Amino acid sequence: MALINPHINFNGNAEEAFTFYRSVFGGEFAKVVRLKDLAGAEFPVAESDENKIMHIALPIGKTNVLMGNDVPEFLGKVNERENRSKISISAESKEEADKLFNGLSAGGEIEVPISDSPWGSYFGMFRDKYGIEWMVDFDPKYKGKV
Repeated sequence: MALINPHINFNGNAEEAFTFYRSVFGGEFAKVVRLKDLAGAEFPVAESDENKIMHIALPIGKTNVLMGNDVPEFLGKVNERENRSKISISAESKEEADKLFNGLSAGGEIEVPISDSPWGSYFGMFRDKYGIEWMVDFDPKYKGKV
């Protein structure tokens, strides 16, 4: 079956954001490629963009990978308030849901505090300090298998 892995664009702070995500999820980066690593005659890179992230990948759990990059200056800025999708995390326990919710929402904006939901799961929603929108859910019927 195909996997869906989220990919996030940043305005020059991808490495900072992914270091924060790694502090919450644990693990190690599978790949970090900087724009200067691809620089050449066919792909000139401005000096101000050299150390920005072209690709970063953080494996999460057994099959998921969170990926991202910095947008080079010549492409313009990403509108961080126009992220129209959310990253949904299905936790394996209430404790894990609390840990992820509290860790990732630190310094961000909580939209829905984590608590028992009307549909029977333990759910919360927030925008992290980098503007990325997240949902954390624990459904005891599925135990993180959704």
